[in-house]
Amino acid sequence: MNTMKKRMAALFCAGILLAGCAGTVTEDQAAADAKDTGDKQTFTVGFDAEFPPYGYKDENGEYTGFDLELAQAVADMEGWELVKQPIDWDAKDMELSSGTIDCIWNGFTMDGREDQYTFSTPYIDNSQVFVVPADSDVKTAEDLAGKNVGVQKDSSALAALESEDHKALMDSFANLTQYADYNTAMMDLEAGGLDAVAMDVGVADYQLASREGEFRKLEKPLASEVYAIGFLKGNDELKDKVQEDVYKLYDDGTVDKIADKYGLKDFLVIDKYRADKAD
Repeated sequence: MNTMKKRMAALFCAGILLAGCAGTVTEDQAAADAKDTGDKQTFTVGFDAEFPPYGYKDENGEYTGFDLELAQAVADMEGWELVKQPIDWDAKDMELSSGTIDCIWNGFTMDGREDQYTFSTPYIDNSQVFVVPADSDVKTAEDLAGKNVGVQKDSSALAALESEDHKALMDSFANLTQYADYNTAMMDLEAGGLDAVAMDVGVADYQLASREGEFRKLEKPLASEVYAIGFLKGNDELKDKVQEDVYKLYDDGTVDKIADKYGLKDFLVIDKYRADKAD
């Protein structure tokens, strides 16, 4: 009887040991499988989905634009899965600091924000301009005194208007209305609810091209600036990797090809700022 009990105990212990080993193998295999399926790193780009030609939804319902196509080219080079993450522009800092996005890549002005983010070198030269109806009697910014003007919330155009250099001009407006996106502002301009919209020149050119003959730009820019890719402060590792890829894509002609598609080729400044940084 004692012998039988010993055999049963031995079998019981062996069973426990085998089960434990099986459990370990299963967990290790699961971890290995997870690693295998997780080898393709995601690259999440935050962008304003109402900011053509840099980021927007096309007629097929797909997110596209100059910045998103360039981001896709970088992701392809690295073997990453690109995640296009539309964000509320005034919530971009929260999205970046929380890790929801890896970078802000969507016509993002570097000027005045240099200490808040880790930036790539600039790639687009941009100015702020006023767009008015083609038949408007407004010829200069000074003619906007007593007029209704629109601008995007938390935009570079708004920052320019609120600056010391242009505060007097802003105070001369009858109203300055802030919009969540420029498409809505342009619809109000078209409907007569606004006399002008202050916006980025690349966006203005896109809007003018898509509404041929309806609007025009005032000749003198409100302000000048440059666009760069914005990363969380201190994330130099990711910034350097993306920057290196952008340079490679510029050197092989990919950037020029994408920029030409969106009418932005004349605004590229990659060579200028790469040379400045090398100096």
